[in-house]
Amino acid sequence: MSLAVLFSRALAGMHAPLVTVEAHLANGLPAFTIVGLPEAEVKEAKDRVRAALQTANFEFPMRRITVNLAPADLPKESGRYDLPIALGILAASGQIPLNNLDQYEFAGELALTGELRPVRGMLALICGAIRDSRAFIVPQANAAEATLPEGARVYAASNLLEVCAHLAGRVPLLACVGAPIPVTHHYPDWLEVKGQAQAKRALEIAAAGAHSVLMVGPPGSGKTMLATRLPGILPPMSDAEALASAAVQSLGSAGFDVAHWRRRPFRAPHHTASGVALVGGGSVPRPGEISMAMHGVLFLDELPEFERRVLEVLREPLESGRICVSRAARQAEFPARFQLVAAMNPCPCGYCGHFSGRCRCTPDQIARYRARISGPLLDRIDVQIEVPAVAPHEMALDTSGETGEVVRARVSAAYQVQLQRQGRPNAQLGSREVEQHCAVDTAGATLLKQAVERLGLSARGYHRCLKLARTIADLAGAAQIAPAHIAEAIQYRRFATA
Repeated sequence: MSLAVLFSRALAGMHAPLVTVEAHLANGLPAFTIVGLPEAEVKEAKDRVRAALQTANFEFPMRRITVNLAPADLPKESGRYDLPIALGILAASGQIPLNNLDQYEFAGELALTGELRPVRGMLALICGAIRDSRAFIVPQANAAEATLPEGARVYAASNLLEVCAHLAGRVPLLACVGAPIPVTHHYPDWLEVKGQAQAKRALEIAAAGAHSVLMVGPPGSGKTMLATRLPGILPPMSDAEALASAAVQSLGSAGFDVAHWRRRPFRAPHHTASGVALVGGGSVPRPGEISMAMHGVLFLDELPEFERRVLEVLREPLESGRICVSRAARQAEFPARFQLVAAMNPCPCGYCGHFSGRCRCTPDQIARYRARISGPLLDRIDVQIEVPAVAPHEMALDTSGETGEVVRARVSAAYQVQLQRQGRPNAQLGSREVEQHCAVDTAGATLLKQAVERLGLSARGYHRCLKLARTIADLAGAAQIAPAHIAEAIQYRRFATA
């Protein structure tokens, strides 16, 4: 028989649609053609497959070879099709048996020596195979990642010969078993932050309720130091969160490192980053920084230095938790449930309000500088705090403080209360859920009404104050929101109205 059919998968955003690899051998002048909308790296598979088969001492058929990657209207990219194409040619030429090929899916890039190299997006590929009840044969380097999803049936091979021996029934591959991954992540020490009691309190509240944060202060006041330590006090990741975060990172160019399993991502793009780098895109859509920070922290330092149009793309993902990348030929949707932490100087020179009194910026210059951050974006940031400069002698005298483990325990307790009450953190509550879970008494309602009138809060700002107050109450172990909780929440919204 001169026709063989195998299965692999493509990547379309977070989805992995099934790809049927059909290899056909016919009489005629020797030729090797790949059809089915292949990109350049798939077309180059012809040379890699030919060399790998010859190096492994297989016969490369001197016939007319046609490989079809179906469906034909789905673009195919990456070198993951090398292995199924090579196996299809061997099966069509009778060098390996055809039976049982429909029980497996295959992905792997071939070296010229026949070795199997890892491919990106393995978690998405495996999840697709689980839904279709097939086993997956993967490169050895992808084995640890491929066994993360529950119910995965994975066989790992180091080279083409091992796969052929398994399919021929001579030397079966051992099924990969997902071994427990020790979670021993080391985050920057929370105790290293001296002073800044108010900023640390605000970050604790933000961590407990998954709220976004903007820190405003002069250079050297500790904004970056605080931001880098936020992941260390965030609640531990659940299995679903860890798998979702790993799946997105697996789509990136660097892939997913299993050593980072259950580690909160921390992404800090430079202010020269483009909109595509931030939200994702490209001719073959890939996730951007907001998606790579899934269930972690996206830190934007020097916020006004980012281009205005780049910052505006954050507005929708901050609300919806996802981003849809649309191009003329294709569309892809990526999750974007991240925690935004931003930092900026109070003025162009950076020293407005500094104890040295060195700032000479005029009010108009300060207003223009702060106007680089649009009102709609600022309104979506829950916590907005000033981080004043701390004199060196005051830092030396500060011996107080709590360890990150103590703060994380309080944050985790408050976070669990939210999950038990509404199944999500307070920052993600909808309008109806705010009315249900963030009810206030008469005194609290009066205080909120005064804040709306004096600070000019929008309806969004009003709801965010309520959600912030709910988190403060959860940290205090209070079942009801008290006026004191509302008053503290209001003070974190004052920068937007200043």
